Amino acid sequence: MTTSRILVAGAGIGGLTAALCLAQRGFQVQVFEQASALKALGAGLQLSANATRVLFTLGLGEAVQALTILPGKKCIRLWNTGQEWELFDLGRESIERYGYPYMMLYRPDLHGELVRALNERCPGALQLDAKVVEVRQDAREVELVLQDGRRVRGDVLIGADGVHSVARAAAIAEDKPVFSGCTAWRGVIEVQRLPPRLREPAGVNWVGPGAHIVHYPVHAGRLISLTGIVEKEGWFRESWTEEGSIEECLQDFAGWHEDVQCLLRQIAVPLRWAMMVREPLTNWTNGRISLLGDAAHPTLPFLAQGAGMAIEDACVLARALEQHADDLSLGLRVYQASRIERTTRIVQGSAANAHRFHNRALATPEGAQAYIAGAWEQDKVRAQYHWLFSYCPESVPLEQPPPAPDATSAHA
Repeated sequence: MTTSRILVAGAGIGGLTAALCLAQRGFQVQVFEQASALKALGAGLQLSANATRVLFTLGLGEAVQALTILPGKKCIRLWNTGQEWELFDLGRESIERYGYPYMMLYRPDLHGELVRALNERCPGALQLDAKVVEVRQDAREVELVLQDGRRVRGDVLIGADGVHSVARAAAIAEDKPVFSGCTAWRGVIEVQRLPPRLREPAGVNWVGPGAHIVHYPVHAGRLISLTGIVEKEGWFRESWTEEGSIEECLQDFAGWHEDVQCLLRQIAVPLRWAMMVREPLTNWTNGRISLLGDAAHPTLPFLAQGAGMAIEDACVLARALEQHADDLSLGLRVYQASRIERTTRIVQGSAANAHRFHNRALATPEGAQAYIAGAWEQDKVRAQYHWLFSYCPESVPLEQPPPAPDATSAHA
C-alpha cells in the first residue's frame, strides 16, 4: 500500500472503475459523490472487448457476465421498409478475435456491481452526499472543498464528475457546449411485452433521413434498451431525467416501420434530452489534477464507446500513476499523453456517425440500397470496429508527455 492519496470526484462508472484500478495497484483512494443515495441513471450501455477486458482484469468478469446475455448479430434496418443488413456477430466473434466478450448492459446493473466491489475492497472509500464545490492545489497537494464545508486533502485529484465537471471548470477549461441539432429519446421495455420477432439478442440500428434508433437486450435479457435520436430544434435542456410522453416520441418517428412503432409504444417512461457537442480538449491535466471519462472527452453516443472510454481511462491512469509513483504530476501527464489521441479520434468519429445514420439518401429504398452498400461495406465496417475493439488498455505502451507548464496556479 502506497501512502499516495488519490481523490476521485464522481461515482459514476468511470470514477468507480478508476478507484478499483488504483486500489488494485496499492493506492489509497477516496471517491466523493454529490448524490445522497446512489441510483444509476440511464438505460443501456454497450461495452466491447476493449472495455470488458478491464472488468475481467479487476476480477469482475463473471459477476458482470451474469448481468447480461451473449449477444447475437449487429445489424442495420431501414426506417420505413424494415430491410435488414447484417454487419457482424457480436458474441462469438468478439470472444474468438479479442479474447473478451461484447456486453450489452443495463447501466444500473453495472453501476451496482462496481459499487459493491469498491465497498467490499475499500470499505469507507465511497462517500455520498459529498458534493465538490471548490478545488485548490499547490506544489504539494490538492484540496477539495465540499458543500457541507469539509475540506479534504490528497496528492492527486481525478475529476470523473461528468459533462458538467466542477474539476474541469476549476482547473482546466470552461464548458462550451453547442446544441447538436439532435434530441434523444431513451427508455427500457419489458421483453415479455414484445412479439417474438423483437426479442432476439441483437444490436439493431434503425437508420433513416434525419433520425435513427438503437435497441438491444439488457438486464440478463429481461429488458430492451432503446435510444432514438432525431434532428429537431426547440429543445435545449441537457438532462438525463426529463420525462416526455409516448405521444411526442411517436410523433418524432411518424411513418417509421411498424416494428419501431411497437417498440416505442411499450417504453415504460420515455426520457429525452438535448444532445450537446463539445470540441475535444487539447489538454485535460493541470498539475495534480486530471480528468477522466465524460469530464475529459464527452462524446455523442454514435460509436457506443462513451462508457468504454471511461473504463479504458481508468486502467491507463492507474498504470501511469503506478509507473510514476514518485512523481504523480508526471504520471498524470503520461496518462493524458497515452489517451488523448485515441479519445479525440473516437469523439470525432462519433460525431461523424450522425451523418451516416441520418443521411438523406436513406429516404428511399433505392437510395438506401446504394448508400448502405457503400457506407456500411463490410470490410470497411470491420476495420473501423477492429480499431476500437482490439485496444488493450492494460498493456498499451505509455507515451512520454510534452514538458510540463512552468507553474500551476495556486487556486486552480
